[in-house]
Amino acid sequence: MCAQGALLWRFAPFVLNEVQTRNRKEIEMAKTKVFVSYDHSEDVNYKRLLQAWDANSDFDFEFDSRGPDVAIDSNDAAAVKAALTTKMKSATHLLVLVGAKSSKSKWMTWEIDRAKQSDVKLKLAAIKLAKDNTTPAGLLNVGTAWATSFERDRIVEALKAAKVGY
Repeated sequence: MCAQGALLWRFAPFVLNEVQTRNRKEIEMAKTKVFVSYDHSEDVNYKRLLQAWDANSDFDFEFDSRGPDVAIDSNDAAAVKAALTTKMKSATHLLVLVGAKSSKSKWMTWEIDRAKQSDVKLKLAAIKLAKDNTTPAGLLNVGTAWATSFERDRIVEALKAAKVGY
């Protein structure tokens, strides 16, 4: 089994000033909330970099790592899927970190497929962590926005360009 984890990441791609905003709730509404799918066994360092970006006031991360030790076809998977679905439903985007094992990860395949279902329907963005990594099939031909490198600005650009194209 390929260990897998997920994180939820919210960011505000622009700064709102007091004239544009009436209260804190409106600021929260303006933030894009991103569910990040990644292979925990291989790509945890990239997750840690996203955590480091949490120091930036434009970014707010929420991490959920309940998936790594549970097989997707086990009896315990239903509880993990339910928790992940709840997090996905509170998100606006799915960002997939495409690592060496991503295309073969049953958890990542499930997350991508679940993100496209009508009750979740997330905007899709992705970043290949190495150019020779195989893209998960669920990201192909569905309008996925791609970051050109694992840099904050490139990822923000991809998230801004992301749309529901399926």
